[in-house]
Amino acid sequence: MSDTSGPVPDPANTPMTGADAAGAGHARAADDAPLTRKDAAARRAATPQADATPPTDPSAVFQSHIRAARSEFESQVAHARAEFEEANERIKQRTGRDLILAILIGLAIGAVLIASLVFFKWPFVVFALAAALLGIFEFGRALIAAGRRVDIVPQLIAGAALVLAGFFLTPWMLWVTAFVAVAFVIVWRLIGQMARRDGRLYGDVLGDVLVAGFIQVYVPFLTALCLVLLQRDGGEWWVLAFIIVAVAADTGAYATGLTLGRHPMAPRISPKKTWEGFAGAAVAAIVAAVLLAMFMLNLPWWTGLIIGPLILASATVGDLGESMIKRDLGIKDMSSWLPGHGGVLDRLDSILPSAPVALALSYLLVPLAAS
Repeated sequence: MSDTSGPVPDPANTPMTGADAAGAGHARAADDAPLTRKDAAARRAATPQADATPPTDPSAVFQSHIRAARSEFESQVAHARAEFEEANERIKQRTGRDLILAILIGLAIGAVLIASLVFFKWPFVVFALAAALLGIFEFGRALIAAGRRVDIVPQLIAGAALVLAGFFLTPWMLWVTAFVAVAFVIVWRLIGQMARRDGRLYGDVLGDVLVAGFIQVYVPFLTALCLVLLQRDGGEWWVLAFIIVAVAADTGAYATGLTLGRHPMAPRISPKKTWEGFAGAAVAAIVAAVLLAMFMLNLPWWTGLIIGPLILASATVGDLGESMIKRDLGIKDMSSWLPGHGGVLDRLDSILPSAPVALALSYLLVPLAAS
């Protein structure tokens, strides 16, 4: 079967006839002719717009700006939160502390402390008594876990009497009460050991007796000295001031040591404490003491140069002393009652030893500044 179809002509190459050329010429002429206003409006209406015109309603424009600002704010908050959580995780890995919980609990304790001191004195007595009893309890439990024999209930009874004596009795009677409290817990421990008769070695019994007396001196007696200071005229401001200076030193040491710490201060006692942290503590304590002396204690600014270094020294000794006790007991914290902080004594380690220093300074600096 043969193919009878011929080649298909290409329209592009096909020559136009005269009629076709004339029609094309007229079309080009129509395109090149100027448009009338009516034709231009009709062409614009028929042509789809690429971009929608922005809303002209003022309320719609305002709501659009509000949505954009809210979206930008939420984005910035999410970014800041992610960075904060990342930094908190790094701090937690380095120090074992949850920074967020530590800040929240610290703010709560600070609010209760300030409220109990500013309005009335007796709420601070309740606050101090509760802190001392919790400190005695957790210290006793830590010692028992380390193999010591501690009589918790007698310790709590003697400690409560000693703390209350600091506020309700004279300073002279406080010393008498302290002697009675220490003698009470020591005699109780000896009687308990004699009743038990389990062949405990003399050295262990002596250690138990010394520990019993030390608990009373370390926790309730130093707490009672805070209440002796509270009894004085304007004593609530002195108590608040020395606590703020001690906390400022602790915070300065923590922040500076965390960011700049390179040289260990006492590696055998507390490996994480550094000389850079101590320098930060010194700056924070002195600045806080000078400001508090002028604006809270109504003393000359130079008294802050005395208060700051002395509170810094007592706070540092207290901090290192408790670290040494915990290292001897083989524990990191006295308890886990305060997340991000450890135990009650972990917060009081720099405050309790500073109480007698602050009490002595109040007796010395007030008359000296007045003269």
